[in-house]
Amino acid sequence: MTVHLVLFRPRADLSSDQRAALASSFEAALRAIPAIRQARVGRRVMTGRPYEAMMRADYPYAAVIEFDDAEGLRAYLDHPAHQELATRFFESFEDALIYDFELQEGAAALASLLADTH
Repeated sequence: MTVHLVLFRPRADLSSDQRAALASSFEAALRAIPAIRQARVGRRVMTGRPYEAMMRADYPYAAVIEFDDAEGLRAYLDHPAHQELATRFFESFEDALIYDFELQEGAAALASLLADTH
């Protein structure tokens, strides 16, 4: 599975109309792009653990979009509905981190990665 991970902090001055337009463009992309297998968006949970103090920046929101493979991710990124979403997103955020990962299931995946250190 390939995952598109977006951690973001919206601009403080984002109007309700701009927020609605961003949500609408995300909804349109979800409907229009068949390569998307799952999409989740959420708010950061604070548990009081020491690792939270280690974070250099606060990203209160995350979006995780799943694809079968890297080809599906490329189809998403190249789709016109994603272009509209990206335009709105980049107008709306103060800061963001965007990463793409190829993921495997379970402990065997970690063992495989650790064995493949270059």
